[in-house]
Amino acid sequence: MPWPKAILEEFGLWPVWMSHDAAAAAASAAQSDVATLEVADASAVNADDLPPWDVPAAVATAAAVRPAARVAAPETAVPVATEYREPAPVARATNPRPATPNRTGAVSRANDLPPDDIPMWLDSEGYGDGDAAADAALWSIVRDGGEADAPQRPALPAVETLDWEALTERVANCRLCGLCEKRTQTVFGVGDREADWLLVGEAPGQQEDLQGEPFVGQAGKLLDNMLRASVLKRGENVYIANVLKCRPPGNRDPEADEVASCEPYLKRQVALLKPRVIVVMGRFAAQSILRTQASIASLRGRVHEYEGVPVIVTYHPAYLLRSLPDKAKAWTDWCLARATYEAVCESTPANKPIAN
Repeated sequence: MPWPKAILEEFGLWPVWMSHDAAAAAASAAQSDVATLEVADASAVNADDLPPWDVPAAVATAAAVRPAARVAAPETAVPVATEYREPAPVARATNPRPATPNRTGAVSRANDLPPDDIPMWLDSEGYGDGDAAADAALWSIVRDGGEADAPQRPALPAVETLDWEALTERVANCRLCGLCEKRTQTVFGVGDREADWLLVGEAPGQQEDLQGEPFVGQAGKLLDNMLRASVLKRGENVYIANVLKCRPPGNRDPEADEVASCEPYLKRQVALLKPRVIVVMGRFAAQSILRTQASIASLRGRVHEYEGVPVIVTYHPAYLLRSLPDKAKAWTDWCLARATYEAVCESTPANKPIAN
């Protein structure tokens, strides 16, 4: 016998649990409601406003796009926030470590003593083992992240003590400034290591960085012609170097820290070479070596000095490729360099062969 609807509703089971007859009646009523809605939706479409071939389709479309009934989301219980209470602080017994004299009678500094909250440092009384000096030494090792038996890395020899081979290796492995990050290789220098003439440029360019040799490309060809006109030749009584041993990105002017990092290398090259004359090419090279901000125009035409060696300032070959009229001025600089060299040779003992 089917349960009455009133009883099912009383227990909250209607319409979850209903009789077969009631379910059939409910389904029939639902279909009747759908048919009524479809007729109402179709009647809302005005057939006179549509083309003849679209009237049936419009009626069907109106029924198809009918919005669906929304289903209410079930309510969920929101938990009630409870008030947070911070636990009461726990009293901790403090036992500050007194300044204990070590074996020599001196009192150790506070930073040299191990902290009191590291159990391995404490004995049963809360203090050290009585050897304050040993405690301080071991604590300094742990504090600095070292090991008691870690070998110390030997210090590198001073640059001024290096020979040619050691200096070349030091430059090749140099990482004193940021230029080492983007270089292809260092450009140490090239030429006769017993030369009287030292030519100093500014810094390696792109081709120099790729080939590892200073003054290559078109600027190098022009320099070779200038040397030939001065009765000189690359590699014979001539040594060529740069202020910087690494290429600055984009051929920009070097930074002060980059010059400071490379300066000891150039000084050592001068000390090993012992040239009789130095020809400095370019504004930046002249300002770096002579420690001045003067223009190259004001530095030309007179003799300067670097590490006790006469210095002549002239234009950089790359600049002369862009400014052809200044080649005549550069020629006068090379003539001054030749005259200075001959004067030095006459006034000093000839301990090295002199170029003709």
